[in-house]
Amino acid sequence: MAAFGAALAVVAAAAVAFAALRWSGTALGGTTGAAPERVPFAGGVPPDFHAWNRFHVRYYAMALLFLAFDMEMVFMYPWAVVFVREGTTALMEMGMFISILLLGILYAWREGALEWV
Repeated sequence: MAAFGAALAVVAAAAVAFAALRWSGTALGGTTGAAPERVPFAGGVPPDFHAWNRFHVRYYAMALLFLAFDMEMVFMYPWAVVFVREGTTALMEMGMFISILLLGILYAWREGALEWV
């Protein structure tokens, strides 16, 4: 229970600090400079388009594929340790896991998610 009280105190202190900094920034004048001075630079050159432009859906598909392979590696490292102890059962479970990921990759390939043209 003491840990909960300590965590609650930290959250409350952070909220108070955030509110105080937000208030002091507004009270001291907010943003300064003209509009061209507030524009972000991309390597010293003014940007050609807004930073919140939408990306094509293929980037999201590639991100999901990356996460699938990333999670595969996260699960394969502990599996290598357990494989010595479990044997054939662990091998069958990893085979099912990899086959499910392979089905996902084949589906993405069939849908054209891997093509950049």
